[in-house]
Order: sequence, then structure tokens, then C-alpha cells
Amino acid sequence: MSAAGVLTEPMTMSEYGSEAKMESGAGVVAAFVEQRDGSIRATAHEVVGAAAELARAMGGKVHALAAGGPGLGAECGQLGGRGAEVIRVAEGAELAQYQAERYAHIVAGMVAGGGYQAVLFPASALGADLAPRVAALLDVPLASDATGLEVVDGGLVATRPVYGGKAFARVAFDASPAVVSLRPHVFPPGTRPAAGRVEVFTPAGGAPAGGRAVDFRAASGGSVDVAEAEIVVSGGRGLRGPENWAVIEDVRDALGPTAALGASRAVVDAGWRPHGEQVGQTGKTIAPKLYFALAISGAIQHLAGMRTARTIVAVNKDADAPIFNVADYGIVGDVFEVAPVLAAEIRRLKSQSG
Repeated sequence: MSAAGVLTEPMTMSEYGSEAKMESGAGVVAAFVEQRDGSIRATAHEVVGAAAELARAMGGKVHALAAGGPGLGAECGQLGGRGAEVIRVAEGAELAQYQAERYAHIVAGMVAGGGYQAVLFPASALGADLAPRVAALLDVPLASDATGLEVVDGGLVATRPVYGGKAFARVAFDASPAVVSLRPHVFPPGTRPAAGRVEVFTPAGGAPAGGRAVDFRAASGGSVDVAEAEIVVSGGRGLRGPENWAVIEDVRDALGPTAALGASRAVVDAGWRPHGEQVGQTGKTIAPKLYFALAISGAIQHLAGMRTARTIVAVNKDADAPIFNVADYGIVGDVFEVAPVLAAEIRRLKSQSG
């Protein structure tokens, strides 16, 4: 093993499996590491942090599991600081881009060879596709979109929202490993003053490739992803139509290039905005530093996706709108009158500070 902790001789899948069994055991929790273009996604830090907390309660350890193109192992070393004691990385040119069937068989093989008590995935678009495939291959149940984890009588119990967030179910598992996907921006990333040991291996052949990706294209406009942005400006059906969306865009533009646009479910269902901007139970769960809810009433489905924002500013002409129950700052007024003033004041303050 090199000084960096990366295996210089790649292992086959069978060799990997036998080694994993020797090092794993009761109480060991695995966390799947999502990557894009060789870079670790923010959700990976959250999942590893949640796995570290769970392993601490079980008296066990944390292993991170990743798959990607050549060089991913070096990038994964950072996860040791989140609590992963061992980071196992399947590397290969054919793994550079996500392919559902291939990833599912590789990850399921890593899990089966590891003897883990629980395996955590992000409930991201990729995780929502991968986690049930892995659970099916392992023939174990899956609890999706969990917002809480606890250990009861030595076993894992996951809490997840049901009925659009109006109630919560506590789910126990009757098979091992327990497979759970975690709602993004709910579990904080952990910290650990230690480095994890990175083990890189080359998967043995035989995993099905399934469909083949021939091209990847970024969303038009190069806008900031609402799930990653530190500032989000969202609009609701109080804007009356897509032709009035410029009111929201003006506030976003005043805040600067790091701000993203969001939308309520009603707006997306009406076809005014793309689904990628939807914030809520059936859209994206976000936790920005600053969130503007403009002409959004605050239905429970929407609140489930943004209530963890650090600061919430709401504008609505209905003083009894539910959004005001979670807002840090609220303005009762017509969005068509308030938003232009808000944008102008933001620009004025920024010009004075700049």
C-alpha cells in the first residue's frame, strides 16, 4: 500500500469480497459516495456524516463505497474527515459516468462482501435510482427518503415522511443489511480529525452495462442548481402566469450569480417552470443560507422541502398564509409591488457595500 493509503495493485471483485468480510462485522455501516465527473457531491459528505453518527450508536465503524473513473480514489480521501475509516473505490474507465445496471451490481457486490449492518444512500436523483436496485439484488427491504435514524434494541429504525409530509412513519427492518436513502440537507456532515484508508480496486468483468450513455448536456442557461445554491428565490402561483416570472428573476439577478430560481409544485404542474426548479416533497429538498418565498402560500408539501433554510423571507398578500409560520421575515403585500422594491433595495445595499 502506498503512503497515500491507495492500493497500488488492483483487486478483482472476488479478492475484494474476501478482504471486506475480514474487516467488516456487526455495527459496521456503509455509506455510498455519489460523484459527478470525478468530483465528490455534497450529498456524499452528508451520508458519510450520518453513517458516522449511526455507527457511533452501534459501536461500530464506517466504510464509504464509491464507483467512478480513474483517479476517483485520490478524490475520496477527503471523506476520512467526515468519519469514514475505510473508503473502498471501484475504479474503471467504464464507471466514469453513472450506468444503473453496472453500478447496481458493483455496489451490491461490495455490500454483500462487506457484511454491513446498514447501507446508506443519498435520496438524490441518482440515489433514488440506485438504492432500490441494490436492495432488490440483495433481496432486502428499502426505507427511502429518511429524515431520521436511531438505534433501538441494537437495530436500526428509520423515520420517513408519509402522506406528503403530513405524518411520519418509523420503520424497522427484518433483514440485513438495512438499506436506507437519506433526504438531502437533513443530516449535517460530520467531522473527524483523522484520515481514512483508501482502497482502490478494479471490478471483475461480468456486470451488465445495460443502457449506454452517448452524450451529457448541461441544463440550458447555465443556471445554478437550486439544490446546491446558497440563495434561492422561489415563486408560486400568486404570480398568475409564466409571463410574470420576470418579477422573480429580477430579485434573483439583484442577489447575484450565486442565487438560484425555485418554484412551487403548483407552478411546475402548470408548466410555468421546469421540474428541476421545484422545491418541496416531490421536488428538491434544499437548505440554503437565504430563501425567498414570493407569492407562495406555504403548503405542507412545499414546507417539507425548504423549512431547514437558515433564513426565510416570505412575501404574500394573505396575512394568514402558512408560509409566515416558518418565515424569519414576512411582508404582507402584493408581490408585484413588493418584489421590485425588494430588488431595488438589494442593488442599492450591494452598491454601497461594494
